Amino acid sequence: MTELANQQAETLLDIRGLSVEYLVGDARLRAVDKVSFTVNKGETVGLAGESGCGKSTLAFALAKLHKPPALIAEGEVLYKGRDVLSFDDEELRRFRWKETSVVFQSAMNCLNPVISVNAQICDVLSAHHPEMNRGELQDRARELLKVVGIHPDRLDQYPHQFSGGMRQRAVLAISLALKPQLIIMDEPTTALDVVVEREIMDQLSELKKQFGFSILLISHDLSLMGEITDRIAVMYAGKLVEIAPSEEVLFNPQHPYTKGLVNSFPHLLGEKKELTGISGNPLNLYSPPAGCYFEERCPERIERCKSTDPALITLNPQHKAKCHLLG
Repeated sequence: MTELANQQAETLLDIRGLSVEYLVGDARLRAVDKVSFTVNKGETVGLAGESGCGKSTLAFALAKLHKPPALIAEGEVLYKGRDVLSFDDEELRRFRWKETSVVFQSAMNCLNPVISVNAQICDVLSAHHPEMNRGELQDRARELLKVVGIHPDRLDQYPHQFSGGMRQRAVLAISLALKPQLIIMDEPTTALDVVVEREIMDQLSELKKQFGFSILLISHDLSLMGEITDRIAVMYAGKLVEIAPSEEVLFNPQHPYTKGLVNSFPHLLGEKKELTGISGNPLNLYSPPAGCYFEERCPERIERCKSTDPALITLNPQHKAKCHLLG
């Protein structure tokens, strides 16, 4: 096995039967329903699905960042074998940033507009390394800007003096400040044009090779994921419906919902095909069906789909899908 293969054989994050619910009046809406998958050391895993499928809710739960009315109903989030959900406040403080950092959706707008980029980077460093003096903080901040392709002379400028792409790079620099082993990225290129998006993704891939961290990339854009991920997990209405190596998901999808997602994006190469969307509307979690959650929108549904929720079926050691047609 190569060095990379050896790294990928080691599980870094193991999500087991994780469920997250929202309390809405007297109702409990299950936004994430018994999701299980792993992220291995040195691996990039994509988490795909349309808006409202539970991707961001899952991301918040992994770092225990959820707040009421959200609550974790069941499951485990094992990081290097320890359950993050059982961490006390001090353990969580050490876990966040040092072990795992989260780049939120529209993260470039999370920068404080009245504080310099320098101060915002140093704030993270000093909070976790109070022993660092001012000179050491400045040196590390300059180094981080260089790493993400921003000239250190821009260090004392404010976010409004940066372009959208530069602000996104600055957020990436902050997320790398404490050398985490896992970076959770929730729609990291939202609101960026396709050229800047490609630059950010290429740079992220280079940084991953350089520092060896793992990535959980959350997006609805399968075409973007296909370029940088090793595996893709697909969610629908809070449930994991398919997980496989990226090429398998893109070129041999097995779940009807995954097929619909793949057919919604144009292919740059090969025969031109008419794009087709997924008919119907996302599931109303107030009244989930007894059977398959995708049944009403599925062009391949059978009678059994109305009454029985399918199990996640192992098609091969690396490919699983949740559909009666595969059983």
